[in-house]
Amino acid sequence: MNENLFSSFITPTMMGLPIVVIIIMLPSIMFPSPSRLINNRLISIQQWLVQLTSKQMLSIHNQKGQTWALMLMSLILFIGSTNLLGLLPHSFTPTTQLSLNLGMAIPLWAGTVITGFRHKTKASLAHFLPQGTPYPLIPMLIIIETISLFIQPVALAVRLTANITAGHLLIHLIGGATLALMNINAITAMITFTILTLLTILEFAVALIQAYVFTLLVSLYLHDNT
Repeated sequence: MNENLFSSFITPTMMGLPIVVIIIMLPSIMFPSPSRLINNRLISIQQWLVQLTSKQMLSIHNQKGQTWALMLMSLILFIGSTNLLGLLPHSFTPTTQLSLNLGMAIPLWAGTVITGFRHKTKASLAHFLPQGTPYPLIPMLIIIETISLFIQPVALAVRLTANITAGHLLIHLIGGATLALMNINAITAMITFTILTLLTILEFAVALIQAYVFTLLVSLYLHDNT
């Protein structure tokens, strides 16, 4: 219990050099590319899940929005696999770092906004001032809409960081409590261990749900600008 509560969120190093780049590249190994005429079960399930997700996510987009299909699928696969790998013992979850999540959210958000100003300039500018606004409220509404626009990538990054970090902290705390209670009260320790097991199952679901929510919000921003 003397271990620092936030030690699992410290960027790992090897020989004084950060190895976060290697960890970020690791999920790509989990998705092998098909090299045979007849795929095995793992690749077939992988392709079925990708097709199902892409069909659901891209159904609202027009032809311009569907050009982002590869980007959106790569994004959801990267975030989902990174979150799942972070649930392994003694592992590191890059998505608990706000800097990484901002690095993903800001370029994607900026790309959707630039696309909107390029292809739908009048409609994009109209979002800053709703129709029928009273003249005295025009300056205030423009400021509010501008702030709400620029806060979108921050909300994306903070949401993902907070959900993944909170789950890891709960697992760490309940796991430490279970170890401490094993020598005090076995029945209480078993109850705590059951809670820990259920929480771990919940975190598996949260890891996938947060990847889907992050990608879905980027997809909705793209839909509003295409």
